[in-house]
Amino acid sequence: MSRPVAGVRNKSLIITLPGSPKGAKENLQSVLKLLPHACQQAAGANSRSLHSGGVKKLEKEAGITPKVAGQHSHSHTSLHSHTHTHDHSHDHSHSHGNHGHAMPVRHTSKEENPQSNDPALGPSRRYRSSPYPMLSVDEAIRLVNEHTPTPRTKQAKVDINLVGAVLAEDVTATEAVPAFRASIVDGYAVIAAKDGKGSNGIFPVASISHAQAGDIKPLNVGEIARITTGAPLPPGATSVVMVEDTKLHSLTEDGKEEKDVEILAEGVKPGENVREIGSDIKKGDIILRKGDKISVVGGELGLLVSVGRAEVMVYQRPVVGVLSTGDEIVEHTKPGDLRLGEVRDCNRPTIMAAVRGWGFEVVDLGIATDKPGALEETLRDGLRNVDVIITSGGVSMGELDLLKPTIERSLGGTIHFGRVSMKPGKPTTFATVPVKDNDGNRVKKVIFSLPGNPVSAVVTLHLFVLPSLHFASAISPAGLPKVRVTLEHDIRLDPQRSEYHRAIVLLKNDGILYASSTGGQRSSRIGSMKSANALLCLPAGTETLGRWRTVEALLMDNVHSELDQS
Repeated sequence: MSRPVAGVRNKSLIITLPGSPKGAKENLQSVLKLLPHACQQAAGANSRSLHSGGVKKLEKEAGITPKVAGQHSHSHTSLHSHTHTHDHSHDHSHSHGNHGHAMPVRHTSKEENPQSNDPALGPSRRYRSSPYPMLSVDEAIRLVNEHTPTPRTKQAKVDINLVGAVLAEDVTATEAVPAFRASIVDGYAVIAAKDGKGSNGIFPVASISHAQAGDIKPLNVGEIARITTGAPLPPGATSVVMVEDTKLHSLTEDGKEEKDVEILAEGVKPGENVREIGSDIKKGDIILRKGDKISVVGGELGLLVSVGRAEVMVYQRPVVGVLSTGDEIVEHTKPGDLRLGEVRDCNRPTIMAAVRGWGFEVVDLGIATDKPGALEETLRDGLRNVDVIITSGGVSMGELDLLKPTIERSLGGTIHFGRVSMKPGKPTTFATVPVKDNDGNRVKKVIFSLPGNPVSAVVTLHLFVLPSLHFASAISPAGLPKVRVTLEHDIRLDPQRSEYHRAIVLLKNDGILYASSTGGQRSSRIGSMKSANALLCLPAGTETLGRWRTVEALLMDNVHSELDQS
């Protein structure tokens, strides 16, 4: 009949009652006796000791007694959230005109719209199996593509920081390259006849043209000018003769300069050894297209600077925050021996290194404890400063796995998937959270909650996070490149889930890519990532893939060849 809602915020218990006076009165009466216990819980009392006697003991201490026979007493007790009791007489009049009160109608089942555990209910009330459907990897990647925010644009300076960016506009040359007639060799600028006759002979050196700015003396008929590669031709010059086709004839009186030089070349024609204005790039040409990536090779950047572009419109690359979770996680730099149960944080540094290597700015969000309020605060602070948050740990079915509940119940986010049929990485979670940007506009930001096992975190980072960052940056194709490789030994398939097997791929002298396993593939064994440059995409099955069988592989790093190792 009524839907009270309760929650805890900064150790304060907040209860909202229904709007109708009757509903508010009934629900308030039903929770009053349990308020002392709920306040103890909200203040941080030990849940296990409080619940040691079970629900019946708590009800007895609170003075809650069962209703007498003859009436249905539905006492729905939520020790951390709400309690409401409905006493229904069997003498209902089911008139089609007036039912007395309207019943809520739900159009979707719980399976269609799952929600995570409510941490306020305690460990005894948590799910025993995940409420999230098990998706295929392809379906999960499709959801990542669908819900990753569309790329935003910005003006960016043309400098080394532009490498990795994708252009959001066509770029047109505002000036020609070269902007002047330039020599392509070291030699002598000459005035050549159209028919090429009379080019050889002894000529006075009238001037010198170096590859530097400045005024140049015009060249008259019967004169030549010494010129260096890239230097502008003197006005009046038509061609350049290579220094190899000349011979020194005489020096100036001080002996420091050439006076006369003999041209040995015959038949020199206008335009020889000259780079004409606009021969590389004409003014008005489109030199780069929207969607072109500024690569590390340098060609695109070279084009932009050659035509004097100081700024261009690019797609903005998301800023990524990386967070580890768990009371057991400590900084990897902690000195001395670890206490029982402590684990050095290897996920955060590893993930940050990978994301930075992909060319994205990374913010260290530190380690969050297994307390709902602390995790919520850390995530809220992070979402103010970054576009994407990557977390590791806290996504399984334990009572302290709080990421899914915090995203859904505290941040108002939407979990698009919470389980993927893959090995390793089954509990990988992808969500979006509504926030306001600096201008007050409502936008979505992305949270990837990766498993806590180091290998699972690294595999799912490459499989799901990288494509999302590429989508958000307009980088195409998105994700890791895929190739066919030949197995160098047998590999047994997993009967239930597709597997992403860590492997070393090598290009051999026969031109074929060969893959060998990195050994034991347990998800907690970070050693299985050592030297791995690929993930073998293995389907679920009961068979063993034999040696020389070909499979698909996702390349995480460069492939070396046998020649590199010789």
